[in-house]
Amino acid sequence: MPKKAFNVAQAGNISLIVQVKDNQPTLKQAIHHIATSSAPYDVFRTRDRGRNRDETRTVSAFNPACALAGTDWHPHVTAIIQVERAIATRNPETGLLKLTHDTAFYVANTSLTAAIAAKAIRAHWGIENSSHYVRDVTFAEDRSRIRTNPGVIARLRSFAFNILMNSKPSASTLSQDRYRAALADLYHILALNHYPKALNSHDTGGEEE
Repeated sequence: MPKKAFNVAQAGNISLIVQVKDNQPTLKQAIHHIATSSAPYDVFRTRDRGRNRDETRTVSAFNPACALAGTDWHPHVTAIIQVERAIATRNPETGLLKLTHDTAFYVANTSLTAAIAAKAIRAHWGIENSSHYVRDVTFAEDRSRIRTNPGVIARLRSFAFNILMNSKPSASTLSQDRYRAALADLYHILALNHYPKALNSHDTGGEEE
């Protein structure tokens, strides 16, 4: 989370909210101290049930006041957001519940309510789940060993991702769509090489009459 992003947001009058992760221990420790030693100015709670999960989210908004004074973050951080999640997951085979808790911290360059912060963070995770997760898992982007012009390959993945998403059947997954696209290319190659039997076998479900 570079401070340059906050400078760009300030220049463009853009509201920004960013998660503070473990690779910024000093900032995260200062924020944790604020969240545990002061009262939030706003709190918003939600509860989601479904798919053997019962999740309660508590979003609290804090005013950093002068707690970050003397640091490089002081002119950038206007609000601190704490998201606490309590999740009860039921094992469908045993019926037993597994309880987990986690806490995440965010900083924002504008004062905002806990409800708006919660909506923005959930929207971000929608992008994370629908795009970044697909890139990391389905397209194996993190495991790529390409070191020459990796940006070109990243753009090709973006093209493929956008094409698959725009033509995605409602009941399919991206993995299934990639498999179908690969088979379509295979059948095209077979057609160019004059293998009509293979194509006819595909069209009739693998059996010839």
